[in-house]
Amino acid sequence: MHREDFNMLLTDTIYFDNGATALKPKVLSEVISDYYNNYSVNSHRGDYDLSLKVDMAIDRVRELVRDFINADSVKEIAFTAGTTASLNQIIFGYYSYSMHSGDEVIITEAEHASNVLPWFELRNSKGIVIKSIPLDNNKVTLDNVKKVITDRTKVISIAMVTNTLGDLRPIKEIVKYAHERNISVIIDGAQAVPHMKVDVKDLDCDFMAFSAHKMCGPTGVGILYAKKNYMNDMYPTEFGGGMNSYFELDGSRMYSNIPTRFEAGTLNIAGIIGFGSVIEYLNKIGMDNIHKYELELKDYALSRLKEIDNIKIYNENTDSGIIIFNLGDIFAQDLAVYLNKYNICVRAGNHCAKMVHDIIDVNNTVRVSLYFYNTKEEIDKLVEVLKNPNIKNEII
Repeated sequence: MHREDFNMLLTDTIYFDNGATALKPKVLSEVISDYYNNYSVNSHRGDYDLSLKVDMAIDRVRELVRDFINADSVKEIAFTAGTTASLNQIIFGYYSYSMHSGDEVIITEAEHASNVLPWFELRNSKGIVIKSIPLDNNKVTLDNVKKVITDRTKVISIAMVTNTLGDLRPIKEIVKYAHERNISVIIDGAQAVPHMKVDVKDLDCDFMAFSAHKMCGPTGVGILYAKKNYMNDMYPTEFGGGMNSYFELDGSRMYSNIPTRFEAGTLNIAGIIGFGSVIEYLNKIGMDNIHKYELELKDYALSRLKEIDNIKIYNENTDSGIIIFNLGDIFAQDLAVYLNKYNICVRAGNHCAKMVHDIIDVNNTVRVSLYFYNTKEEIDKLVEVLKNPNIKNEII
């Protein structure tokens, strides 16, 4: 599916590490090269045509992002360096000011480090309480969310789809229940926005963070979505040029209006403009088409992987293209190195979710994460290589 758009897929490489980053279509490098070769000036810095062209290009991408996730306004969209930067801005720019000792945040043990470690820092500095939602068959349920909420709960901060278990959470129902109790909700959308249609108005979430590079875009570009009232009340965590209206030696200062208040310094201009071309590319394919195809591909992969003796699959019943498994007593990283001999790229380890071992009772797994350009033939090759009767000898 659209494999001809990706130079890396014209080789014999089989790429199954899309949860880490997606491959890039040729249109991305073409648009980025056009910027660097023909109008590589700064934004919001010059009163000349080329600078205004850059301003207009960035504004256009902000509108593309707004439409892509169906936000109310471009003022709810800030550019960051990635999901990690977005989550840190949300947590330290809003919740470090609004939470107090004894206030509770609810997460899960399957969350990515970016949605765990900042909360640990607030626990140390502010005395907040971190609580975890118990999982049923590796999944979040509304009933289990209800079990951990108390009168001190201020925020629920969870991934829409996790990068290990690959479970799609019932976000809309969770948000509705949370809002009835004046609890705000942060969504880590890094593994969801690239793979399915995500509508922030329909979900009614208060914040969402995601990265361009996981959806065929450039590295170093992220999106912070926040409802306008939260965006207005959030404090910057980076300070410098472009985010202020004025400042004086006596300390008086005024910061810019949203969202540029959160975009200090020179943005990744080439990346942002390139990201716009990728959003248009994905729109042409259709996010619903991508999600449907990935689920079909995952079903096929599961049926083929089950043919392999001694394989242990940890997340069979999830609605995403992520599969984690181990093969007998072979160490996950050793298996990944073995697959590399056959030009098959997978991820092995704990996938930046170092608490997930408490859920699946194993520290390291092999992860296959699918995207719309993967094929059944690639899965067949993976299974063929894993069925090799001499696999242990080759690893040794």
